[in-house]
Order: sequence, then C-alpha cells, then structure tokens
Amino acid sequence: MNFLSSKRQFSISVLLWLVPIILFFISFVSGRYPLSLTTVIQILFSSFLPLDHSWAPMAENVVFQVRLPRILAAVIVGAGLSAAGAAFQGVFRNPLVSPYILGVAAGAGFGASIAILLSDSTLVVQLSALFFGLFAVFCTYAISKVYKTAPTLVIILGGVIVGSFFSSLISLVKFVADPYEKLPAIVFWLMGSLANVNVAILSSAGMVIVVALGILTALSWRINILSMGEVEAQAFGIDTTRERGVIIFLCTLITAGATCLVGIIGWVGLVIPHIGRLLVGPDNRKLIPACISLGACYLLLVDTLARSVTELEIPLGILTAMIGAPFFAYLIMKKKVGW
Repeated sequence: MNFLSSKRQFSISVLLWLVPIILFFISFVSGRYPLSLTTVIQILFSSFLPLDHSWAPMAENVVFQVRLPRILAAVIVGAGLSAAGAAFQGVFRNPLVSPYILGVAAGAGFGASIAILLSDSTLVVQLSALFFGLFAVFCTYAISKVYKTAPTLVIILGGVIVGSFFSSLISLVKFVADPYEKLPAIVFWLMGSLANVNVAILSSAGMVIVVALGILTALSWRINILSMGEVEAQAFGIDTTRERGVIIFLCTLITAGATCLVGIIGWVGLVIPHIGRLLVGPDNRKLIPACISLGACYLLLVDTLARSVTELEIPLGILTAMIGAPFFAYLIMKKKVGW
C-alpha cells in the first residue's frame, strides 16, 4: 500500500515537472507565424551556443520579442495567482476565497481605467493599477480593524465592500470615457490579455511576483499552522495577526502585480488550488509548489488557445471564466471542494 502511494506521489511529481516544460515548447510553435520546434530550440540556444543562424531574422524576433515574454508572463501570472489562491484559502480557512476577494481586482481595475482615461502611457497604466490594487487591500484591512472579533470574516466582508465601491468607480470612469477610443481600451484591459506584454513590463512586474512567490513558498509551513485555527495557532506560539498580515501582503503583492501585468483574470486562483489539493493533499508545503506548476500549465494552455483558435485573439478573462466556472460547478457536485 505504501509502495503504491509512493509510486503515485512520484508519478504526480514527475508530471508536475514535465507537463510545464512540454507546454512551454508547444506554446512557441503555436500561433499565426509558423515555427518548427527545431527552429525554436535552435533560436533559444543560440544565446548560449555558437550556432549557425539558418533561420529567418523574423523568426528570431517572433521568439525573443513576442512569444518568449508572453509565455513567461503566462507562466508567472498563472503560478502566482494559483499559489496566492491556495495561501488565501489556507489562511482564511475558506475554500471559496480567491486572490481577488480583498478588492485587489476592483482596485487595480479602477487604477488602470483612470490611467487609460487620462494617459496613453502603458507604464502609467501598470503603476496606477498596482497602486490602487494595494490601496484597495489597505482599505479592506483598515475596515477590519474596526471590529475586534472574527477577524477573518470581517476581512472578507471588508473586501466585498471595497470591491463593490471600486467597481462602481470603474463604471463611472467607463460612463465618462470617450466611446470610440478610451472606452474600448478600458473594456479590453479589464477582460485580461497577454497581448501587450513586453520585456520591459515583464522584467519589472514579473520580478515582483517571482520574489513574492519565492517568499510565500518558503513560508508555506506557517500557512499550515494558521489553517488550524486562531486558538490552535496561538498555542504553537504563533503571532497570528502578524503572520496572517505577512501572508496577505505577499498574496496581495502577487495579485496586484499579476493584475497590472495582464489585467483581470479570474477563476485561476479559485479553481487550481482545489485541483492541487486533489493531487497532493492539503499540506501547503506540497500544495503551493503543485499550484505553481498547475497554474503555469493552465494559463499557458489558455493563452495558447486564445491566440490560436480564432483569427481574433480572445481575451483571457473570458476563457478562464468559461472553463473555470463549469469546472468548479463539477467539483462542487462531486463534493471535491473542501480541505
């Protein structure tokens, strides 16, 4: 029995390492500009090895300037949102919590909307989305301080209040925006897309997500203790307020960074942790690395479909909702949502 269990765990571990690598290369050869796998590998390795440039210059531009930043962004955002979702669900002891529950999405959406309305600079849009995403969580946490009891429940309710408030501000911005130029740009950004990701944007926002993700993974054992409950965690000598604040800050940083990078992409941080829990169990030391792999695979797959299935690129937020909502309903019907 133990042998079979160990064999299953080994098989899952191999798949969690192998599948992202396979999807990584499949994403390179998918798209309107045709590229063979051999050409992609040669171009990628030409940065390190003295290979003859037998490919067209356009192919190299497509690989390094278009598809590589986009694929890396999909990997980082998918991994970040999934890990943040698992951490939030553990800290709040609620399987229905997602990374956007604290108002991050609405706050970042308002920041991006107001920046698109007032400026044409992509950098301004990114910074404004990041600032208002973090500001929304600060407002949520400030509301929770009003009450002294049931802090996790009050934080979630505060997130609902702040999220609704910023959602109304987004509607106001869309109402006053130019219907021919600004309004379509705002709506398209809110639906989420990797089309505008480039090396400069990825190196800034992506680095923030990667660093926060690394720290969150290192603190995964503390999420295990927090998920036991307030009294049990304090019995271990844990300062629950401080520890919970650190985890929430890291998750917020990841979510705000992902939102400012690619817009609002829902359901990833809600659904993927449940799949991870089915594969490796509720131990966050295994769950968060599993979510990193699964989330990266999921968003890579969705983005590949988004830019390959039709002539017009489908926004990621639409596809993740179309896939995530029915799948989550299936998990609920099969009673697979829980700890």
